[in-house]
Amino acid sequence: MPNAVEDACYALALANRIVAYEGVLDGFGHISVRHPTNPNHYLLSRSRSPELVEPADILEFTLDSKKVTPGDILPYGECVIHGEIYKARPDVTAVCHHHSAAVLPFCVTGVDLVPIMGLGATMGAVVPFWDSADEFGDTPMVLTTAEHGASLARALGAHAMVLMRRHGATVVGASLQEVVFRSIHTHRNAELLLRARALGPVTPLSKGEAEMACAYSLRERPMSRAWEYWVTRLTKAGELPPRMAQA
Repeated sequence: MPNAVEDACYALALANRIVAYEGVLDGFGHISVRHPTNPNHYLLSRSRSPELVEPADILEFTLDSKKVTPGDILPYGECVIHGEIYKARPDVTAVCHHHSAAVLPFCVTGVDLVPIMGLGATMGAVVPFWDSADEFGDTPMVLTTAEHGASLARALGAHAMVLMRRHGATVVGASLQEVVFRSIHTHRNAELLLRARALGPVTPLSKGEAEMACAYSLRERPMSRAWEYWVTRLTKAGELPPRMAQA
């Protein structure tokens, strides 16, 4: 008989490994998913590098980012990013926080990250910019309090992605597949934008092009095709997460 929570834990471990294998996450960053049967809770790995996450590493949290899973297992220090976004955005089912090397130059300079190709349009027409110093002054450049997370959630607003000054980006989606798709393709768009600007001026997609391309790319068929490709790459590399042992 299918177990929704076990399936969600496996899918979340798989998502972590996909985004890491595709070069968006490294030893840091994290992906979460809203609990499949309790929308007031979410699932997130213990503090572990994303490429190593297994279903057994997945912990359960309230939206106040209080760990429900028993034991002294250490969660990520920035779990408030996830809890406060889920609290503010009932439409969000998955969250990815990353420090993509392609996206970070935009976080450092404040230059707008704009869509220049169809798949990159999944970032949305506007990517807002959040600066922790505006509300909190000097910080260790990580989000460790509910106030930090709520501030980021306000900056994200109704958008799909927010850049974080000198830190990274946070991406949201209506499903785990969507947040993986958006995280990888906005990273690819940033790579292409950096390379293209070295050659000359770059014109972004028009507002209409961006809206139509985003809607087209986030259909089931393109996302399923990409997911199958990424899972196949992990399979060939021998990097699929193990299944949890049956009781």
